[in-house]
Amino acid sequence: LGLVANAIATTGFAAISQYSHLVTVLVSAMLLIALVVNPIIVYVITRKNPYPLVFTCLRESGITAFFTRSSAANIPVNMALCKKLDLHEDTYSVSIPLGATINMDGTAIMQGVATVFIAQAYNIDIGLGGYLMVILTATMASIGTAGVPGVGLITLALVLSQVGLPVEGIALIIGVDRLLDMSRTVVN
Repeated sequence: LGLVANAIATTGFAAISQYSHLVTVLVSAMLLIALVVNPIIVYVITRKNPYPLVFTCLRESGITAFFTRSSAANIPVNMALCKKLDLHEDTYSVSIPLGATINMDGTAIMQGVATVFIAQAYNIDIGLGGYLMVILTATMASIGTAGVPGVGLITLALVLSQVGLPVEGIALIIGVDRLLDMSRTVVN
C-alpha cells in the first residue's frame, strides 16, 4: 500500500491506469471461464442446470482458494464438497488431486495476458508466431505448475523467454500479482 501510494503521489493516477486495464481483462476472462465455459462443460456432461453446483462450489471452495492462493491447500475443501454433493468417491479421489496440478486455467490465462501486457509495455511486437507460442507455452507451463501461491510468476519467466521478452518485465506486474493470484486460484 505504501509503495502504491508513493507511486500515485509522485506520478498521479495515470501510473496505475494501465494496471486497471490488466486487472479488468484478467478478471473478465476468469469470470468468463468460471461462469460460462465451465458451466457449459458441466451441462454437456450431466444435462443438468450447472449453476446451483457452480455457485455452491464458488461459495465453499472458491472462498478458500481465494484467500489461501493455493490449489493444493484447497484439495481437502474440494474433497469434502464432493462428499457433501454425494459424488462418486472413486472419481473425485483421483480427479481432484490431479486437477490441483494440471487444471490451471487461471494461470494459463494470466500468463497469456501478462505476456501481452509486458510486450506492450516494452513496445515489442511479438507477431502472430509469438502469440501462438504464448498460447502453447502458457498452456504447457500451467499444466506443470505447482499448486502453491505465487508460482505463476515463476512459470511466466518461461513464457516470456520463449517469445524473446525480457524476464525483468515480471517486475511490472508484481505489484498487482497478489490480487491476480487470488483470482486465478479460484478459477484453477
